[in-house]
Amino acid sequence: MSEQQVDQQVDEQVEQRQAAGPIRVMVVDDHPMWRDAVARDLAEAGFDVVATAGDGEQAVRRAGAVGPDVLVLDLNLPAKPGVQVCKELVAADPRLRVLVLSASGEHADVLEAVKSGATGYLLKSASTAELIDAVRRTAVGDPVFTPGLAGLVLGEYRRLASEPAPAAGADEPKAPQLTERETEVLRLVAKGLSYKQIAERLVISHRTVQNHVQNTLGKLQLHNRVELVRYAIERGLDDA
Repeated sequence: MSEQQVDQQVDEQVEQRQAAGPIRVMVVDDHPMWRDAVARDLAEAGFDVVATAGDGEQAVRRAGAVGPDVLVLDLNLPAKPGVQVCKELVAADPRLRVLVLSASGEHADVLEAVKSGATGYLLKSASTAELIDAVRRTAVGDPVFTPGLAGLVLGEYRRLASEPAPAAGADEPKAPQLTERETEVLRLVAKGLSYKQIAERLVISHRTVQNHVQNTLGKLQLHNRVELVRYAIERGLDDA
């Protein structure tokens, strides 16, 4: 399967989602002009901008009320920081996808955002076309990072995995059995491949990759990609 075919599958998934109604997006930023411009650009691109917010507490309230599919979130917010907003909203609704759109490319900010549950991280220097593509990809669960940041995140996964794990209790249940294909997908996730790249490598659809990842998360009682990759690296699957 070529990269072009994988991209086409992602486009088809977005079109299928939009056939049932446009992707619902909420924009959170404390700068009114920037917030309005992003909301306008997304609306003109065919997204349904269901709400905007200018501070963290307002963001949590409004997102809970309108239930967006994708939250486009700045980190530097008054009242409540963006990472806390992300953490609370993803915990309340694990189906929510969060795309951080920030002026900061600091490693600590990127890692904190991902650990809080963000699906991707885009710098505000990105073009409108890059933002629109990122929101579309985020909506179908494909992790999106400004070039150079994906490697940083994978490096942090590895660092976390190198830390000693808590000792297992005698009564702790055994880890659930994964299917051969779920293990194969998990191994590629641990190597830092995107869902699109995994689909191409295994010659399966992007949607099938998503389903395997979601099934694996459920079986292992994990909450996000960060925890999933740490689990895989701790078990040496990234070197397999």
